[in-house]
Amino acid sequence: MANLKDLKNRISSVKNTRKITKAMQMVAAAKLRRAQESAEQSRPYAERFMGVLSGLAASVGKSEGAPKLLRGTGEDQVHLLVVMTAERGLCGGFNSNIAKRARAHIAQLQEAGKTVKILTVGKKGRDQLKRDFGDVFIDHVDLTEVKRVGYSDAQAIARDVVVRFDAGEFDVATLFYSKFVNVVTQVPTALQVIPAAFEEETEADSTVYDYEPSEEAILSDLLPRGVATQIFSALLENGASEQGARMSAMDNATRNAGDMIDKLTIEFNRSRQAVITNELIEIISGAEAL
Repeated sequence: MANLKDLKNRISSVKNTRKITKAMQMVAAAKLRRAQESAEQSRPYAERFMGVLSGLAASVGKSEGAPKLLRGTGEDQVHLLVVMTAERGLCGGFNSNIAKRARAHIAQLQEAGKTVKILTVGKKGRDQLKRDFGDVFIDHVDLTEVKRVGYSDAQAIARDVVVRFDAGEFDVATLFYSKFVNVVTQVPTALQVIPAAFEEETEADSTVYDYEPSEEAILSDLLPRGVATQIFSALLENGASEQGARMSAMDNATRNAGDMIDKLTIEFNRSRQAVITNELIEIISGAEAL
């Protein structure tokens, strides 16, 4: 049976831990509301923007006159993976799920004989992938000092990616992030951004537009912005997913700490009762011996 002093110290330690996890849960809940609003407000703009691009791309096609960001390099050999995770931990499986999604994609590409390059955004993703794929890392974006992600941060990442593409460093670029659904559900997502790929539901409506200048010229200007928009949307989705996952994880940790305190308190009371009983037996035995 454990020592009473040790049990008392453990109970005190778990209570302090519960205070910390409860505080972190409340902070995450406060940050989640703002992050969720930002992510949800960005979706209509991003969807409409990609819808316009989709309409332009459909009219231009992938001819020789189409922008390179649309038609691609004509090859599918070198893949750039932009893995976006959090700068901090204590958020359940948020970072691990994104890294797992990226690992599965890397394995699939390498099995097909493709060349993989990795650009990480967020320290946790870099830490998880560096051990196995450190030799294919080409860069890392540190957002530790960024209190609130802005469009300028996404533009900087997009500019770097587009410059590398224009320099012929890769053929296909894919984003990995977690799409926010609710507090308990975040979906690890892979999204191809170069060459531009459009889903059927993002196609423009049937309205006929006249463009000035030409569709090719407009696409050349809008496609880099489209890459930045998708990266910014992914950063916002990640921000909301991170806070939702952290809130859920800290809530579970707080509940588990409470259960542990209850169990340790029962064990402490039983141990104390056993000590008292032994002392009474010793007193009674001594009295009977006199």
